[in-house]
Amino acid sequence: MNKKLRVLISGGGTGGHIFPALSIADALKKANPDTEILFVGAEGRMEMEKVPAAGYKILALPIAGLKRSLSLDNLALPFKVVRSIRMARRIIREFKPDIAVGVGGYASAPLLWAAERSGVPTLIQEQNGFAGLTNRILGRNAGRICVAYSGMERFFPADRIVMTGNPIRGGMQPATPQIKAEGVAYYGLDPTKKHLLIMGGSLGSGTLNKSVMKWISEGCPGGGDFDVLWQCGRYYKKTVDEFMAEHRDAAAFVHHTDFIGRMDLAYAAADLLISRSGASSVSEICACGKAAIFVPSPNVTEDHQTHNAMALVNRKAGEIVKDADAPRQLMSKAVECLRDEARIMEMERNSLKLALPDAAGAIVREIYSITGK
Repeated sequence: MNKKLRVLISGGGTGGHIFPALSIADALKKANPDTEILFVGAEGRMEMEKVPAAGYKILALPIAGLKRSLSLDNLALPFKVVRSIRMARRIIREFKPDIAVGVGGYASAPLLWAAERSGVPTLIQEQNGFAGLTNRILGRNAGRICVAYSGMERFFPADRIVMTGNPIRGGMQPATPQIKAEGVAYYGLDPTKKHLLIMGGSLGSGTLNKSVMKWISEGCPGGGDFDVLWQCGRYYKKTVDEFMAEHRDAAAFVHHTDFIGRMDLAYAAADLLISRSGASSVSEICACGKAAIFVPSPNVTEDHQTHNAMALVNRKAGEIVKDADAPRQLMSKAVECLRDEARIMEMERNSLKLALPDAAGAIVREIYSITGK
């Protein structure tokens, strides 16, 4: 059995940071159940709910992000940073970690900065194909930088980069015919048709929803010979409910929901996906060996979702539609892809080649390597 470690894990803000962090924690516990893990997050952010629900302890820092619009909140940011660093130092003194792991998000910066200056080894898990400024700064002194994309030497010291991939949720793997049939039945889809999965996330994507509604309003050109499973998100659920009530013909083959609980079965049922290109989504799609059309969000730092998507597009493992073009082009491209069996199969083969399904285990091995335990 591996030796017992004391590990700080910091970051969060979105599911794309939280789920990988929890996967790393679970893998550490698998390596040694006696491992002591403490999460550090940001006040009021998603991790303060999700991490305790997964059975781990978490402490909060008052750190926040810089708002892009003019806001009085920005005036308080320097004071929050200073206070967060002081709190991070106290957490490190009291917890006495063997290593601090940063997965991105507001809390990573003060925690890892304080850890580095306290002589605690650090590891960064950079999920995207274009590293953010915070990780680029922290990476100068990090013991390891675990990445999911090639070419990251332009951001980090090459001798400390390790290609591990992004940790993903359990059950994400290529589906057998039996599991595919289970997914089709679970979501009430027609087993004689192909299936399009539209993933807008738990909150939903305005662009993806607008694109689907425009297509339905125009009579679903090219549709009818495939089923649609459409995650519209809880923020848009009421609007979409009212829209679909006015378009009952489309409701026969367009199944909308605010939330998809069994993502493993949704992936299994799908012949083609439409998705944003956050790091976790891209990694799960590759792990499942799925064909996808990506619509990168324009509202992210450094346009990193475009970089994530292009890593697949350049290897013929996916297609891309710009956010501004989606209402006019997205659904017609989906129809075109669904009718091109050879293209679907090519994307499936190539996306699976890019999968790194044991990312969490690889990161744990690097953690033990750094600590010497």
